[in-house]
Amino acid sequence: MRAVVLSGGLTHDFPATTACLTELLAGQGLEAEVHTGADAALHALPGAALLVVNALRWTMTGPGTPARYRELAGAEGASPSASARAALAAHLEAGGGVLGLHTASICFDDWPEWGRTLGGAWVWGRSHHPPVGPAVEVRPEAGHELVDGLDPFTVVDEVYGDLDLAPGIVPLLTACQPSGPRAEARHPLLWAREHGGGRVVYDALGHHPPSYEVPEHREILRRAIRWTTRG
Repeated sequence: MRAVVLSGGLTHDFPATTACLTELLAGQGLEAEVHTGADAALHALPGAALLVVNALRWTMTGPGTPARYRELAGAEGASPSASARAALAAHLEAGGGVLGLHTASICFDDWPEWGRTLGGAWVWGRSHHPPVGPAVEVRPEAGHELVDGLDPFTVVDEVYGDLDLAPGIVPLLTACQPSGPRAEARHPLLWAREHGGGRVVYDALGHHPPSYEVPEHREILRRAIRWTTRG
């Protein structure tokens, strides 16, 4: 089987985290085809079992986008073409899977269907996270094969908060932010859903390679790959 991986963008070591993902994909029998352009990745989907988005590609021109990012919009912005967007819809209709990691919820701010597919989207001015670290406890919440039998675990990562969630999202993992005004709230970090004929998992963890070294997180990702590709 083949997996198409969209990688790259600002403020993260995407080559390193994508290497972690390609190792996990290979362990589940998927050959990773890595692209750094959104159109190239989406146009490569025919025949692929899975789309993995481990990237930070957005237009950086929408409401609330910090000025420090707007200045880079020409270099790093991403607005997939109509044909690329149609390719994602066709992939899902054919039963293909989608696995979004970490900054996938920030991607494609001018493409509402992406947020509806993923099940959540970052909203500038509302969504937030404190700096990476210290270690936080991540807790399984609901019964699902992605987390069944797993105990709470700790990870050093960014804890995203107050994403715009689609109706019916059931959190499978939650954590509290280690600091900030919403430090007492539990924020959803993982969910699985069906959308457009395919299976979708979003995992908000994965800021840097140490996150992928946590045994429980690796096991969740292995399960997510199997679940999105229907085994």
